[in-house]
Amino acid sequence: MGSARGQERALTLFGELVRQRRQTAEEFSEAAEVFAREHGLKGTISPRHVRRLASGKRDDGRDLGPVTAATGRLLEEMLGVPIERLLESVEQVAPTATEDELALRARFAAGRALDLDTVGLMRHKLDITRVIDRKLGASALRSELCAQIDHMERVLRDVLDQPVRAALAELLVDAAALAGWQSLDQGQVNDSWNHYDTAKAAAREARSVELEAYACAGQAVVLLDIGEADAAVDLTRHALELARGRVPRLLYSWLSAGYGEACAASGSRAQCLIAFDDALRSMPACVDASETPYLVFDSTHLARWRGNALARLGDQEAIEVLSDVLRRLDPTFARAETTLRVDLAQVLMANGAKDEAATHVERARLLAAQVGSQRQQKRLTALA
Repeated sequence: MGSARGQERALTLFGELVRQRRQTAEEFSEAAEVFAREHGLKGTISPRHVRRLASGKRDDGRDLGPVTAATGRLLEEMLGVPIERLLESVEQVAPTATEDELALRARFAAGRALDLDTVGLMRHKLDITRVIDRKLGASALRSELCAQIDHMERVLRDVLDQPVRAALAELLVDAAALAGWQSLDQGQVNDSWNHYDTAKAAAREARSVELEAYACAGQAVVLLDIGEADAAVDLTRHALELARGRVPRLLYSWLSAGYGEACAASGSRAQCLIAFDDALRSMPACVDASETPYLVFDSTHLARWRGNALARLGDQEAIEVLSDVLRRLDPTFARAETTLRVDLAQVLMANGAKDEAATHVERARLLAAQVGSQRQQKRLTALA
């Protein structure tokens, strides 16, 4: 097996699997070194040894001697096949094996390289993305996040270990929902809807009613943005029905608020206020973020959401609610502040306080440009 990909026919199953991975001997050697380090294994395999094992012969044409125990274990863990079979000729192992069968076997071998620790590292990366997103907006991150989602979807298809598969599916829900929100903020409503569909499918893969309800409620905001308020009411009601008695209190509070927002958009004032009262009752006194790592929500955000709903209804009380939230809002939530100031400007204008509204409009324009929010810029244009 030379340095060029696929130049020489592999004679052992090991060589065929390396070929299916589309790796040179040098690349496989480097990948094996990384795998051994990440999994606490002692074995190593040089590019020269990769070529020997792939051909089944020594450099001088003699048969291979025994493989060291450490190297054997490394290859077994990495490829998911006993070392004795790896060293058999392809003809001995699967005389009728097709190219597709070997390719699928190689995919599963690659899927076995993913473990819970690696999923944890992927979650940490997503958490960093979320923090940067709320400070700087979606424009700088959306393409990178979409690439992460594509990678997760590809890997998920090849993972057979059920606990690892479930953990990766849960992470995919979180990533796809964040991408859905970013796309919506960028005015890409079709992309946003599709990302939320991905999140719902991943939630079902993970068998998580909690995450499915979360994805449904997030997707309802897309409906609100395109004027489908009644459909948004139906979808958020469905999310609540899924979640009732089966999810953490913080998530149920968030879902209730989402339902209240949809009711406000459809003009159902009484139902809106009932929903926000339910959200307030469900809000835990002490928020445990570990229960819902995908959710950034507390009493301040709930008050902001209620103020937004009151503004939709044209209620003068929204001015007091939103002004109080503005004083309490964490200044790192730049996009949230943008939305809040647009809401305030909207309700102030409706109540004749145009000069005060203009101050919020000016600040909102600056923030919307800073975070690249097409969604809020569109709302500001409508206000003007």
